Amino acid sequence: MPTPREEVLQVAGREVKISNPDKLFFPKSGHTKLDLVKYYMAVAEGALRGISGRPMALKRFVNGAEGEAFFQKRAPTSRPEWIETVELSFPSGRTAEEIVVTNAAQLAWIINLGCIDLNPHPVRAADLDHPDELRIDLDPVPGVSWAQIREVALATREVLNDFGLTGWPKTSGSRGFHIYCRIEPRWTFPEVRRAAVALAREVERRAPEIATSRWWKEERHGVFLDYNQNAKDRTVASAYSVRPTADARVSTPLTWDEVASCEAEAFTIATVPNRFKQMGDPSKGIDEAVGSLDPLLELSGQHEAAGFGDAPWPPHFAKQEGEPARVQLSRRKREDRPPQPKGQVPPPAPGKTVGPTGRRRTTMPLIEIARAATEAEARAGLQRWRTRHAEIWSHLAPSDILVDSMRGRNTTWTRIRLNLRNVPESERPPQEPLEVDYDPWAGYEAADRSGQLERPKRRRPAG
Repeated sequence: MPTPREEVLQVAGREVKISNPDKLFFPKSGHTKLDLVKYYMAVAEGALRGISGRPMALKRFVNGAEGEAFFQKRAPTSRPEWIETVELSFPSGRTAEEIVVTNAAQLAWIINLGCIDLNPHPVRAADLDHPDELRIDLDPVPGVSWAQIREVALATREVLNDFGLTGWPKTSGSRGFHIYCRIEPRWTFPEVRRAAVALAREVERRAPEIATSRWWKEERHGVFLDYNQNAKDRTVASAYSVRPTADARVSTPLTWDEVASCEAEAFTIATVPNRFKQMGDPSKGIDEAVGSLDPLLELSGQHEAAGFGDAPWPPHFAKQEGEPARVQLSRRKREDRPPQPKGQVPPPAPGKTVGPTGRRRTTMPLIEIARAATEAEARAGLQRWRTRHAEIWSHLAPSDILVDSMRGRNTTWTRIRLNLRNVPESERPPQEPLEVDYDPWAGYEAADRSGQLERPKRRRPAG
């Protein structure tokens, strides 16, 4: 068997070996692994501006964009001595050494591992407890037009300006849109998230027809401002990240003048290097535009005084301060029971212990269709359900099809649910066995979440 070909690149004074450089990473566009590395080298100045000095979770696509990805939080044990790492603590109480990229050679090295997009944390390795970035992730519900997403982005800019923050826009490279703000690193993760909740509610107040701050998908409309992207351990694809789409689309920084007329599909691995060469990086200057969260936190205080409680946290987080008790209502002392909430807990599919909302009540009539290792498998299951229930399908709007990317042990998995609110009650089908029944936690054992965060130690590169 012939030895797999390698190519050695000279980058930032280092030799970086690219293994299997001819491996096809984007079959439809024809781009190889080496093409991906060369793309990142062409935009390295901008890409490094988004990730430099930040710990990074490695999302590896070893078989290319159409293959299954897996998350690797821990830095590979076999790595060059010039690769920098830092030890992070997670909400689970566990720790891991993560890669910290500071130069183009390190960037090329992680791309060679099969990382298509870059997923840094919103902190610098020098201070892991205080984010220096507020991240606004605009996540549209199905059926929302790109024009509406742009409209919400512009509305968000106005709110940021009114509260003393400078927003730096970029396409997400996927369905949504991102706006980043550099902030002083003096607030904790919960405080930054609290400011993000206040921001989302203010944008919703000003543009209620097109924007929402509602966490539960069945309650959303328009474009959701995902405040939970500012919770600890959440990462977002950074500037100039190539996304695992068929056309190798890029999360591309824009000027605000471009936002009203930009088209997401215009920015790909084939077009962005020339754009970068001609106009430079529109996000240049972001590190100098550092703002304060005090005005947004003051707004949050006003919301709390008006009776607004905390917004829901991601389900995998340990119990937060001020969060209502998680003890089942039937097990609580009668005198401690709150008034009976509205709605009901949807029944689980046969053979499952939890249903479409876990143990949460909802006023929406939800059923669950699939839990699958990949979105393609989940959608194939949805298609089978649709074939059996063709008469129901005509009642469903795009926003009634809830497709969730869920976190597993090292990979994501996909859940599909349907909201039957637009189906006449007499015609609503019952919860049936799942079309695809995948359990990402099968055989998994782990320690309880302690919620205690250890102070990490930084490891500097040799040489």
